Amino acid sequence: MSSFSMSALTKALPSVCRQSQPRIASLNITRPFSISSSHQAARRNDRGSDLERQMLSGGPASSSDKPSGLSAITEMMQGTSSGSPARGPESDTMSKQIEAQMLRNPYADRAPPHHLHVYCHKHNTILTLTRPNGNPLMSMGCGQIGFRKAGRSGFDPAYQLSAHVMSQIQDKGLLMEIERLEIVFRGFGKGRDAFVKVLLGNEGRNLRGLVTRVTDSTRVKFGGTRSRHERRLG
Repeated sequence: MSSFSMSALTKALPSVCRQSQPRIASLNITRPFSISSSHQAARRNDRGSDLERQMLSGGPASSSDKPSGLSAITEMMQGTSSGSPARGPESDTMSKQIEAQMLRNPYADRAPPHHLHVYCHKHNTILTLTRPNGNPLMSMGCGQIGFRKAGRSGFDPAYQLSAHVMSQIQDKGLLMEIERLEIVFRGFGKGRDAFVKVLLGNEGRNLRGLVTRVTDSTRVKFGGTRSRHERRLG
């Protein structure tokens, strides 16, 4: 169709030709009301780059990181020292000092524990609960629960004593005071096995979770006075 006929048709029927013309999509150019979304995206990208830098370097992402506030012993146990990886001879010396401090005082960065002393003699079993400073809270032997003389030595009296002491600790409300508990054994009598069996049984379910350390303070003689001769029968 020629341009002359097209112009004539447009003049004759303007509405039909206007509908047949191609429409150009309008460009909606809008301006954001705020730039908070762009700031959040930039902050998110910065955080991702910081994490990537921290993973590659093995240390903190930037020097502006604040110290963790933990003690040196806790940081060493977590694998860090003052928020930076251990490097060089100075860090080795520091780690050795921290290890020596842990050997001298293993509870330097935590609250000191209560102590439950288990004295297992061949004739009796005595349980003593003390505060962290050494002041006794409770002390009880097999004679205080009805056993007399030779009946105090044996597995069953020690078992009943251990169960009674653990129930008394719960009834007197001492579990609220005890945060950590250290068990100190002394001697190799029958009460040693009886106490362990009660602690691992149903009677010690409330006290078992508080135990953080088990030590043995059995006396060992180096030299000293002459021992009694061995008893011989027959």
